[in-house]
Amino acid sequence: MPKYPSLEPKYKGPRSGFRPSQAIKQNRFEEGLRRIRSVPPPRSTTKACPDPISEVTKAQLSVLDPTGARTRLFSEDNPERVQPGDILLVRLKSGDPFAGVVLNIRKRNSPIDTSILLRNHLTRLGVEMWYKVYSPNVEGIEIVQRKEKRARRAKLYYMRQPQHDIGSVDNIVRQYQRQRMGGPMGSRDAKGRDANSSKKKNNKRGSR
Repeated sequence: MPKYPSLEPKYKGPRSGFRPSQAIKQNRFEEGLRRIRSVPPPRSTTKACPDPISEVTKAQLSVLDPTGARTRLFSEDNPERVQPGDILLVRLKSGDPFAGVVLNIRKRNSPIDTSILLRNHLTRLGVEMWYKVYSPNVEGIEIVQRKEKRARRAKLYYMRQPQHDIGSVDNIVRQYQRQRMGGPMGSRDAKGRDANSSKKKNNKRGSR
């Protein structure tokens, strides 16, 4: 019996010829593992489409404006484009057409959001309507009359005041439609409230 049993090793010592390197090698499990497959990153679309917003805009314009007529009508590169002060006639697929003076042409984030503000008088009451240029409900936009001199401002809100308001443009639109149909021209220089006023005066004098 040993003098101090607690100091004796619990397990027996290694056999003769034992080498620690072999024991360490036996405890490794690298031989049975498979290599993890690394997936490459997805292909970058920057080279294929550097500006995706413009591509989406072109695709939408090709559907909303196949002929490109409305784009040219409001393009800044076109010298004959619509400008504030012109009189436009907007024809709708569902609803009555509306004509008025262009007070504002609003262009925001995308060309598709281009809209116009028209002002006219209905039953002697000023009425203003916003129209989206590329709206599917808009069947056509026609220029009835252009402003003689180019407006100095881009927003003609001062035309809401009585001293600058030209009144109703219905008579000008009627003359434009007669001209397109090949009918009598009427008075070419008539504008707004004064349209056909000379005819009414002559009729009153003749009745007397």
